[in-house]
Amino acid sequence: MKDYFKILIVDDEPNNLKLLQQILKDEYQLMFANNGMNAIKAVANHKPDLILLDIMMPDMTGYEVCQQLKLAKETRDIPIIFVTAMGDQKDETKGFDVGGVDYIQKPVSGPIVLRRVKTHLTLVRAAALEDLAKASVKMLGEAGHYNDTDTGEHIWRMASYSAALARAAGWTKNQADTLELAAPMHDTGKIGIPDRILKSPGKLDGEDWSMMKQHSQIGYDILTKSPNPLFQMAAEIALGHHERWDGSGYPNHRVGVDIVEHARIVAIADVFDALTTKRPYKEAWSVEDAVEEIQRNAGSHFDPKLVDLFVKILPEILRLKQHWGE
Repeated sequence: MKDYFKILIVDDEPNNLKLLQQILKDEYQLMFANNGMNAIKAVANHKPDLILLDIMMPDMTGYEVCQQLKLAKETRDIPIIFVTAMGDQKDETKGFDVGGVDYIQKPVSGPIVLRRVKTHLTLVRAAALEDLAKASVKMLGEAGHYNDTDTGEHIWRMASYSAALARAAGWTKNQADTLELAAPMHDTGKIGIPDRILKSPGKLDGEDWSMMKQHSQIGYDILTKSPNPLFQMAAEIALGHHERWDGSGYPNHRVGVDIVEHARIVAIADVFDALTTKRPYKEAWSVEDAVEEIQRNAGSHFDPKLVDLFVKILPEILRLKQHWGE
């Protein structure tokens, strides 16, 4: 069964085109071009997932084709593998310099062609899945605030604050990047809360407040449906970002380090952004007043060590705030 991936094969020699066709025809959808200009037209018309490109062609070399494709936003991310008899190290170096991802020597070996193509298409698939995951994060994050008074920028701004604080707390770049993707989903559970509660202009109490507090558990229940580590982290944040250091938070009244660190980080970033942002029911606080409020609640609401780190990296937080403001 053929893969859905489309491969463009470019060579001015018919025998070379036929050989690569025989190697790849059972696995992929193939298209062909016999010179550089036809290759560029084929890319524009068919959007291949990968290109096997000869270098020495009349009128336009493979290097020139590659350079032109890398200049256009629509085609610059298509991986290009050079297939050529040119075997000098300087030739390979030039191929990588102009944007190629790999080099296959002629005469080609069928097993090598298949393995190289599979490797690079696996990377294409991984990139597509990453894009899908980010799109899912965006949808879930914004769904949680769809009927809320929060602005859409809030979830992305507080996520960038969260990542900065995580790095200051010793998290690796990859861990902090994961947190930045997970944090926007902290209020996913609000999709299960009635509009009249989310849009209430006054302070909630009694039954309405009890119902509002359920959003933490609802978000957790939704996000734990996925075994992916990103969504598992997001689920723990959803459940724990309203817990308080002294145990007075909700839904489980966890105390101190029993609250997962990523939820403790997001709690500070979330409150800082909420305080310093204008909402329909309040004016924006000054940064100074917001920081003072967070420091006043260190050891009761917030992890005191994380509060100290937040204050220490305040210049970075303010740069991020300015960036989102622009």
